[in-house]
Amino acid sequence: MARTTTVEGVTVIATESLSKRFPRVTALDRLSVDITPGVTGLVGANGAGKSTLIKILLGLSPATEGRATVLGLDVATEGAAIRERVGYMPEHDCLPPDVSATEFVVHMARMSGLPVTAARERTADTLRHVGLYEERYRPMGGYSTGMKQRVKLAQALVHDPRLVLLDEPTNGLDPVGRDEMLGLIRRIHTDFGISVLVTSHLLGELERTCDHVVVIDGGKLLRSSSTSDFTQATASLAVEVTDSDDHPDGAAALATALTAAGLTVQPAGRTAEFAAAGSGHVLLVDVTGDDTYDTVRDAVAGLGLGLVRMEQRRHRIAEVFQSAHERGSAHAA
Repeated sequence: MARTTTVEGVTVIATESLSKRFPRVTALDRLSVDITPGVTGLVGANGAGKSTLIKILLGLSPATEGRATVLGLDVATEGAAIRERVGYMPEHDCLPPDVSATEFVVHMARMSGLPVTAARERTADTLRHVGLYEERYRPMGGYSTGMKQRVKLAQALVHDPRLVLLDEPTNGLDPVGRDEMLGLIRRIHTDFGISVLVTSHLLGELERTCDHVVVIDGGKLLRSSSTSDFTQATASLAVEVTDSDDHPDGAAALATALTAAGLTVQPAGRTAEFAAAGSGHVLLVDVTGDDTYDTVRDAVAGLGLGLVRMEQRRHRIAEVFQSAHERGSAHAA
């Protein structure tokens, strides 16, 4: 695949007071957001307005009010030009079962304006990139869910777009398949310079993959900021220890010792954030200064516990989304 050049800092998507109302529901409510080159995650619960926004950006559905541009093109009047420059991976299953991946992707490339020879060359390159080169001549009806998702990604990339819109690309995939798809999405930008807008309701995926995250709920913008700002370090220390013969509940013993030393401690338990770390228990210790680290180290050693890790904790996007949602609900009330 060729490498597409983008200019950092240039807005690839911009919306201004964008609204979409249906008779019984408002899908988008005065949404104003700017998205720059890179990998941007659009997160929200099902029904938050993510798919509606993508259809408007592609010029496939008119907005009720407001305006939006994609790559500097007006979605209301230049939809065809936008679709020439943008790749789209739909959420739903849309692949003809009796057609091979090669036939389908070549057809999509031709629809994007590529000549026959170029379409075939680009199709071979793109299917190789997404990991389907060996399976490219098989009818897609026999493909697994993961293979079908890769075909949909390939057809979004085959015409070398400047931007791709990926709607829930990991839907239906197992954990290994999700990791592989997220790796492909990241490489779209890092290897080829193509900007990505990816929607998901799985917050952890966006945290690992995206440079920037846009959170919407009920069609309203809750927050738009870089992933690093979302997950900025907090003033608490995550401390994980193992038990010992003298202290069968090492975390409880350590909490008692640290509290006696004047530190504020709370258990983190076996939450999803810490589940991969092993069998130890995690405490969250408020950091009062550099000596907090020494106090924790000395207490662990004094109790004869094993120290698995001690690191400054970072927010999770899920926590930020939840707090933003709670603030929005309180404001609405």
